[in-house]
Amino acid sequence: MDRNTELSEFLRTRRARLRPEDAGVNMTASGRRRVPGLRREELAHLAGVSTDYYTRLEQGRHLNVSEAVLDAVARALQLNDTERAYLFELAKPRPRRTQRRRPLRPQRVRPGVHRMLQMLEGVSPAFVLGRGGDVLASNRLARALIIDFDALPYRERNMTRFMFLDPAARELYREWDKYASEMVASLRLQTSRYADDPGLTELVGELTIKSPEFRTWWADHNVREKTHGVKLYHHPVVGDMTLAYENVTFPGDDDQAMCIYTVEPGSPSEAALQLLANWTATAPPDRASSSSPTSPSSPPPSISRNPVHGDH
Repeated sequence: MDRNTELSEFLRTRRARLRPEDAGVNMTASGRRRVPGLRREELAHLAGVSTDYYTRLEQGRHLNVSEAVLDAVARALQLNDTERAYLFELAKPRPRRTQRRRPLRPQRVRPGVHRMLQMLEGVSPAFVLGRGGDVLASNRLARALIIDFDALPYRERNMTRFMFLDPAARELYREWDKYASEMVASLRLQTSRYADDPGLTELVGELTIKSPEFRTWWADHNVREKTHGVKLYHHPVVGDMTLAYENVTFPGDDDQAMCIYTVEPGSPSEAALQLLANWTATAPPDRASSSSPTSPSSPPPSISRNPVHGDH
């Protein structure tokens, strides 16, 4: 993923989405418009730079852009905090490499984090996400809620891949389009942070080929930081549930986050989640080895102690 191309496409799509009237551009004086959004010269004027300079920046032909210019462009484009940080990351000068790139270290989950997952067993679905949505560890309730990650090959233990390539995801998530597009925006942000991760490049390439929806949303160049939110589920065993989630990061493992789900006390969702917890606790062991999506005949096994590498 060429960073100059990424920068060019990001600036172009941000400019195209900004309506002239929202940017204070005089529509009467600007004449007939053939393309949506602001023109390059209008954006350059708002940012206080020459049209030629901004054109070179948008074409990915920038040379050591100052933070003051980037900040002015970010303000003109009305970027949010996440988008602004993404712009600065893309425009950051990269030192020339004089030697082979060192591979990223494999991702492993610390024993203490595994114990936290166990403590949440029977109470909250929880799992640890790595780069690109790799599911590095999960508790039994999370696997009963979503899919039996432990029964999948290592390469397929990935939330993004599950969301786009497993038909069960479209049945499980009641607002699939919303969650899937947000997942693409989160993956786009990660590609700027871990540009040297070949697994991310492989994942993006595979999903671009296999999923029309992913291909469309990837081309939008939206970025999003996933920290918390609410998801609506339609579970094949216990029915509809509304679950809130929090992504918690750990010092020393910035590329990992534990996703913990909670429900409103006294709500129907709490009753449904408790029913799911009771079902998983009493399921016969010999029925816990299926790799198919969660169903009445495929309850999940206990927590895996095997660390998962960050490959896809």
